[in-house]
Amino acid sequence: MNWLILTGIIVGILLGFIMQRTRFCLAGGFRDMYVQKNNKMFYALLIAIAVQSIGLFTLSAFGVVKVPHESYPLIGTIIGSFIFGIGIVLAGGCATGTWYRAGEGLIGSWVALVAYGFTSAVTKFGILQPVMGRVNQPTQYRTSMADTTGIPNWVWVIALSLITLFFVVKTLRKPKPKIAVPKLKQKYTGLRHLLFEKRYHPFVAAIGVGLVALLAWPLSEMTGRMHGLGITTPSANISQFLVTGDLKLIDWGVMLVLGIFIGSYIAACGSREFKWRLPDKKTIRNSVIGGVCMGFGASVAGGCSIGNGLVETAMFSWKGWVALASMILGTWFMSYFMFVKPMKQAKKATQSQTAQVKSHQTQTT
Repeated sequence: MNWLILTGIIVGILLGFIMQRTRFCLAGGFRDMYVQKNNKMFYALLIAIAVQSIGLFTLSAFGVVKVPHESYPLIGTIIGSFIFGIGIVLAGGCATGTWYRAGEGLIGSWVALVAYGFTSAVTKFGILQPVMGRVNQPTQYRTSMADTTGIPNWVWVIALSLITLFFVVKTLRKPKPKIAVPKLKQKYTGLRHLLFEKRYHPFVAAIGVGLVALLAWPLSEMTGRMHGLGITTPSANISQFLVTGDLKLIDWGVMLVLGIFIGSYIAACGSREFKWRLPDKKTIRNSVIGGVCMGFGASVAGGCSIGNGLVETAMFSWKGWVALASMILGTWFMSYFMFVKPMKQAKKATQSQTAQVKSHQTQTT
């Protein structure tokens, strides 16, 4: 065994700890863009992408890492990411979110995680592999935005950084609501307060996530795995390993996702948020269906909200940005049926009842 793969656990613990403590959730962020018209978490994602891209191309310029660019299946990326977006709404979290929420004790996330890992393995290595192969017909599309447009990567980096800075400043300058939000009494001091009690702004969390994503590149490439963060293939490898016992499947990526679980568990225990929570039957059903959609969709798309939405976008890959747009549309599609439509029906029913009451009052007077 290459003992360097153990660095994956370190990166995973850092990522899981940060995401659990800051509630960094892309699934909720994509949903809130549509349901609540709140773009704060999406802007946080842009910060994480920008931080990683600045560091990534700096390391690449000095020859520390190599940024891979290949062709990608356009149709498979769109379809797979859209299905993945549907899945994360049903499961209540994206791939990484499901891992870290399982570390908090959420049984629903455990159910979604098992379905996600199993379906990923079935799609990548099992009976659904021919289906994935047909959808992912090879294309001649180059995934590098710099190669296809002739615009150097550093120009894309600067453009993204400026756009992100604009939205960040605009958001931070918005007047805060005058409604007083009660704050919990501080229980800890010093380092314990900073690590396990203090609440952090999503933008601060995004910087941390971006730096961890950057750290993943050189450590992963040291083991021969030429990529940054990735969740779907490692999750599929765990499922396959449990069946075959093949130690070759245990790589840096597997250590990463196990580290996310450990880091989340440490954070949840330290902040006294760990608790076994059993969901109702409807949530369990949605978790299973969501996990299946996530596993199949991410496998077909060649990445999840982290692999495509955070890492490929930072590489300025067409695949990443196409996948990000598609999974957001999938999230909005499912959010309509799960949140928007029920709210409209409830509002309509309330208005109807109010009209009936007024009509009755008019008749009696």
